[in-house]
Amino acid sequence: MERHDLLHEFPEHKEKIHQLKIYNSHFRELFDQYHVLEHEIHRINTGVDIAIDEYAYIQKAKFLYIKDEITSILEDN
Repeated sequence: MERHDLLHEFPEHKEKIHQLKIYNSHFRELFDQYHVLEHEIHRINTGVDIAIDEYAYIQKAKFLYIKDEITSILEDN
């Protein structure tokens, strides 16, 4: 199963992501949350961890919300 870390999702924004992580505390928080959720969802999707459907759905919704926020920040800066 494919991973979806930010540097693979947005390779064209690699330097911008690095700068925002250093200088924008809100972005850094979103970045950290994104990676925690991405890791958890990957483990659920690959069967390493087991989760009820409702929990998996909620986590995926949070993940997409955070990804949308990150996308918006990257496009605005």
